[in-house]
Amino acid sequence: MTKYSIHDLEPQLAANRRYWCGWAGARPDTDLPTYRTDIPHPLLNGVLRVRGRQLDDAIAEVKRHLTGSRWGWWVGADSDEGTAEGLLERGAEQIGDMPIMAVDVTTVAEAAAPADLKIRTVVGPVGMREYVAAYAGPLGISGDLGIVVDRELGFAYPDVLRLAGTVDGRTVGTCTLSLGTDVGALYCIATDPAFRRRGIATALTCEALRITRESGRRIATLQASAEGEPVYRQIGFDTVARYRLYQLPE
Repeated sequence: MTKYSIHDLEPQLAANRRYWCGWAGARPDTDLPTYRTDIPHPLLNGVLRVRGRQLDDAIAEVKRHLTGSRWGWWVGADSDEGTAEGLLERGAEQIGDMPIMAVDVTTVAEAAAPADLKIRTVVGPVGMREYVAAYAGPLGISGDLGIVVDRELGFAYPDVLRLAGTVDGRTVGTCTLSLGTDVGALYCIATDPAFRRRGIATALTCEALRITRESGRRIATLQASAEGEPVYRQIGFDTVARYRLYQLPE
């Protein structure tokens, strides 16, 4: 396995493109990777970069694919310079600013998990329904969750592990780990509000990092919320870049 450092951004951005495109079976490594799930959430429909394209032509193509869904336009270090400014000039609104954080998993210490917490890998429709129900509220996904479950069960890549944290048989925490590239990539880290501040998210994150390390990978990456950033920093993650998320007018 290639030994990247946390400051090698392209492997982390490639992992992110692959994960989100996996929700819709889209191609992650084109110059305009665009994915549509029709789940009403701006992270679950969108465009992940534009590279070597006239912005107006790119916007027209994206709108043909995504109009009618709730979608966002990611801008990171893999997009053409000036993309953010060009989107703003065309009436876009910035709706998100997400730190990209990374950690060398060989440096992460073991974390003590709550005594009553059990961590299992999700398999099958029943487990997936419980998993989706646990992360949907904290991540702002509302409405009919059936489509979310179907998209998870039909995910394009088999190299995605979903770790459920359970207390007394109830799923109270989630963490998705994608191992489809040379870095581990973490998503859907969420805790039931009634079980927060007990170390559940930390335990799930550290379990994902342990699996990443045992897979032979050295680096793990994630995009943090404002609430999650200090938790990940305590584990050992550093902020290495940022994504900005935009929405264009219809």
